[in-house]
Amino acid sequence: MRLFEGIMNDKMENSNIPYRVIRSSRRTISVQIAPSGEVLVRCPRRMSNADIRRFVESKSGWIEKHLEKRTAAARLPAFTDEQLQALARQARQTIPERVAHFAPLVGVTYGRITIRSQHTLWGSCSSKGNLNFNCLLMLTPPEVLDYVVVHELCHRKEMNHSARFWAEVEHVLPDYEIRRKWLRENGTALISRLEK
Repeated sequence: MRLFEGIMNDKMENSNIPYRVIRSSRRTISVQIAPSGEVLVRCPRRMSNADIRRFVESKSGWIEKHLEKRTAAARLPAFTDEQLQALARQARQTIPERVAHFAPLVGVTYGRITIRSQHTLWGSCSSKGNLNFNCLLMLTPPEVLDYVVVHELCHRKEMNHSARFWAEVEHVLPDYEIRRKWLRENGTALISRLEK
């Protein structure tokens, strides 16, 4: 299976905001704003252009709000090396403690923990159980940090984002959707302050 295919460009009807459609073998449609600011619509291969446009129009308020936040965030100064080093030091102290706390609750073990400043990811989990976390998590509320930790630990059971994966997350954090929403709404502003 090819990851991306059927790429097309279009614009929102009552706006000059362009978006790119990426068709693949997925079953659902979603919209996201890439770190570059590009609006991406991911959808099933056979979905009609009319259905895609209707979906995008239904999300136009969300898209415009997030693009405005990105524009506002772009006016903020980039993090300095010293700031990022301080965040990384703080993360190296805090995150391993949170991982050690939640791993038994999830029922998993883990390998090495690495802290980075990343432009696209808040965390990741390798097939060997090594965990990577973004040092910018130190600027999020503690409950959001815990959500990312639990999210990555749950990948030790399910290396995907299936219903079973989300059930594992919900088992530990019944309110995970609220935490996830905060990250979706505010995380881009933090990541946009990393030097490109």
